[in-house]
Amino acid sequence: MGDHGCSGNLPPGFIFSPSDEELILHFLDRKASLLPCHPDIIPDLGLYPQDPWQLEGRALSSENQWYYFSRVMENQATGNGFWKPLDTEEPIFSSSAGKKVGLKKYLVYCIGPEGVETNWMMQEYHLCSGKSNGKSYKRKQKLVSKIFKFLFYIHIRTPSVINIQSNIMIFNCLVQDCSKWILCRVYQREGSCSRSLNHSSDDDGTELSCLDEMFLSMDDLDDISFPN
Repeated sequence: MGDHGCSGNLPPGFIFSPSDEELILHFLDRKASLLPCHPDIIPDLGLYPQDPWQLEGRALSSENQWYYFSRVMENQATGNGFWKPLDTEEPIFSSSAGKKVGLKKYLVYCIGPEGVETNWMMQEYHLCSGKSNGKSYKRKQKLVSKIFKFLFYIHIRTPSVINIQSNIMIFNCLVQDCSKWILCRVYQREGSCSRSLNHSSDDDGTELSCLDEMFLSMDDLDDISFPN
């Protein structure tokens, strides 16, 4: 993947190279607290895990790293593999107060039903438990109250235009789990893992891509079928 995609959101000559603390405090915390991010350049890719090659043109890309918001998920299966959590977690501290503000978890992308590890890595950024829950809950209640009053006003003036009860229920469902946001950073690590993903050549000198090499390495497996 090239270094473009959503990098068009950045001014010319700028790169996106935030520290762990900046990702937590200036982006993830604001996202979980229902506040706008400045600049608002990291996209939300929804509830489903992504294959790494699907991030091109969708996630924010800078210096061969891809950034996006997602939700906390138990099932990390993608269309062609899954993200496997590693037993590695790093606390993230505020440089000013020295207080723990978040946590960074590591995952490796595994391809195919056999779970062959690749050199695609993910860093998941999590807020500390309860860090934004209180303030986001209060902000949510204020938003719901304002929206309710607005919808009620419209409903009184034009009853046929809006179903106030159903709209409030939908809005409440959308914001009630705002504290479950995570920020993902995806990149390719250097070197080899259990299966090397460096470009190589076959017998006639033709260069093989990472995925070509992965699937050729599984030719001796019987009855390979990918999950639906």
